[in-house]
Amino acid sequence: MWLLLAIFSSIFAALTSILAKVGIEGVNSNLATAIRTFVVLIMSWGMVFITSSFSGIYNISKKSWIFLILSGLATGLSWLCYYGALKYGNASKVVPIDKMSVVLTLILAFLFLGEEFTEKSIIGCILITAGTLFMVL
Repeated sequence: MWLLLAIFSSIFAALTSILAKVGIEGVNSNLATAIRTFVVLIMSWGMVFITSSFSGIYNISKKSWIFLILSGLATGLSWLCYYGALKYGNASKVVPIDKMSVVLTLILAFLFLGEEFTEKSIIGCILITAGTLFMVL
């Protein structure tokens, strides 16, 4: 199930980039981010209520609250930077740089979560970085 969801995530992320690039034309990037965020907010809370998940809010630990809030702040900053970059740059350049987050996530997961950094992971990071540089330079 995780693989199918990950594949759909990549498809929707690709659509997001193209739709955002077209939609941001003539629009302030901060306003565009706010509109996108509002739509995400409505969809997210809609899923919470459709799946009857709201009661779980009372069981969230203080630690989880802190990290979910920090994650939200990081997401917001990421989106503001992403939309700003899309406003002024080509999607074909902005998106590969944005996806360097894959490499950064692997490194951070190794450093802070104790996840394994295998030879395959290292080679993958090198290839992603090289591919990104190849596409944007």
